[in-house]
Amino acid sequence: MIEIATEVDLFHPPARIWQALTERDLLAKWFAGSESVGDRTLLRTSGLPGYDADTEVEVVELRAPERLVLRCREADRSTRLACDIVASGHGSRLSVREVLEEGDWDADRRAEQHQAAVTGRLPAILDWIAFQQVDLRRAEGGLTAELPVVPLGPPPGRTRRRLVVAAGVLTVLGLAGGATVWATRPAVTVTDVPAPPAPPSAAAAPAASSASPRPTPSRPTPSTTRRTVAPDPSASASPTRTPGPGPSSAVPLAASYETVSDRVFGYRGQVVLSNPGPAARSGWTVTVTLGDGATVGTVNGAEAKQDGAVVTFTGAAVPAGGSATIRFDVRDPDVTATRPEGCTVDGAACAGL
Repeated sequence: MIEIATEVDLFHPPARIWQALTERDLLAKWFAGSESVGDRTLLRTSGLPGYDADTEVEVVELRAPERLVLRCREADRSTRLACDIVASGHGSRLSVREVLEEGDWDADRRAEQHQAAVTGRLPAILDWIAFQQVDLRRAEGGLTAELPVVPLGPPPGRTRRRLVVAAGVLTVLGLAGGATVWATRPAVTVTDVPAPPAPPSAAAAPAASSASPRPTPSRPTPSTTRRTVAPDPSASASPTRTPGPGPSSAVPLAASYETVSDRVFGYRGQVVLSNPGPAARSGWTVTVTLGDGATVGTVNGAEAKQDGAVVTFTGAAVPAGGSATIRFDVRDPDVTATRPEGCTVDGAACAGL
């Protein structure tokens, strides 16, 4: 029989550790995503260090918040995983024991994954949960934007013990479970035309429209001889200039959103702009709406300005037939958030959300 055992002291109560071990959204933050398959749970462990495929998990024993026993099957390997939580004077002690029942594995490789999960990522998510449970509100303000930073290695005071009884591996440390509106209008040029001088006598007749003949004064005025010049039949007629059609409206940009990476304290987002038109497009605006309390950190590929939950990106012209990429880091107090709530380019929705 092959067994790997790990013990770690955590400065958190048993109920909080149980929450991190059994709530699906929290599990995805520090270990792996999951989904229900009938009466079992499928952990997305394929590609993780120490795992060759996704892991199917069946609950064998569930006694909250003290003991969780799982049977895990990964490809042709089967293991039995037991998690025991015991309250201690300063917090809790978590004991994890993994027994290989069928198949084979690389014990060292899987033990490294076990260590990284239990002594690195799990304490980080527990510290985050603790911050959420403490009242950090000030007046009407939201949760503090500063979230705990926890090193991946075990901090002083935390102890771990790893026991490899034969050749083996840890399989799943698994779990069951305001804006400004711009209005535009064409510019109108007004030319002031001086009115004709008033006649030197009695009142003139009411003014007529521009198409009506000019009113005649009430007293005789000297006649004026008008000379009309007839066109020379030998001269060619000047062509009449007809206004051409106005410039066609610019082809709108297309945009697509993608979450590049997900982490405990937020995620990294990416917006790709595409210009299908025949000319470069400048003056574009990408607007991303974040969740409550979320903030934007590092931004590449554009200039960013945040106003509440709305972040506005602007940048250089997108070449004709080309594209431009914006990447930005988001710190979000909601541990389940993996993407923004909205994304638009010049008012049109981005694909991918």
